[in-house]
Amino acid sequence: MSLPGTENGTDVLVRIRGALPSLQPAARRVGAVILADPAAAAQLSISALASAADTSAATVMRFCRAVGFANYPQLRLGLAGAAAREDALVAQRPAATGDIDPADTLRQVVDKIAYNEARALEETAQHLNLDTLDHAVGRLVGARRIDIFGTGASGLVGLDLHQKLHRIGLLAFVWTDPHSALTAAALLGSSDVALAISHSGSTTDTIEPLRLAAERGATTIAVTNFAGSALARAADLVLTTTVREPPFRSGATVSRIAQLALVDFLFVGVAQRCYGQAGAALSSTFSAIHRGRARGATRRRPS
Repeated sequence: MSLPGTENGTDVLVRIRGALPSLQPAARRVGAVILADPAAAAQLSISALASAADTSAATVMRFCRAVGFANYPQLRLGLAGAAAREDALVAQRPAATGDIDPADTLRQVVDKIAYNEARALEETAQHLNLDTLDHAVGRLVGARRIDIFGTGASGLVGLDLHQKLHRIGLLAFVWTDPHSALTAAALLGSSDVALAISHSGSTTDTIEPLRLAAERGATTIAVTNFAGSALARAADLVLTTTVREPPFRSGATVSRIAQLALVDFLFVGVAQRCYGQAGAALSSTFSAIHRGRARGATRRRPS
């Protein structure tokens, strides 16, 4: 009998990627060997995999349990299913897979980026915990104020969420400067929500404000790619993206697309629950912008 959540072979690779930051270095090497070639790893004995990862069979067994498998044969079966699915996807669009290569044509670059971003969106939606999303939406709707923390590319995603929430009349703030974020977190209370965004989940400038917000009694929400990360451990609610990133495409590309999708899931859920307020606010802000443009056009009209 399979473990819960292992019916689809893709779940194995998703869970391994998500667990990597929380693993010890030796177990992390086991995960890296598997992710580099799941099909080949599925054919290895436990001792062969241990050797390839420069560790012991006991570490491989600890790795199995860390990613939700009772024993090594179960892991191998899961990897075989994942490898079969990956092969089927590659067969559908062979030219669009893999990392960007210096010899790629511009057409190949476009196809690869589009393929990987589509996969990130599909897998993020497929593996998203809807109960957690529902709880997060409820907390945002009922919050006195919402403070959003993020730096770099994640800060840009935070700005997008802030703009959306502000546009429907919710009291929301976004902080991309670490000192400002800590100052804001220190002022939060039990009726507030702090939401932190970090692909890696290891950005100290994002983790510390979230921890401080938790100490102040605020509900804390993390948006990250790694469920075992420090940011996830600091949060009450964790929403995970599911992104695989080749070296050439860093956190500012594929991960940002998945984060923006998660932000949209949150925003639309919130807007649905306060439909009347959201509709009225959107109408008011649209009218204000429309009137502003009309006045500007009148002022610029030559006499």
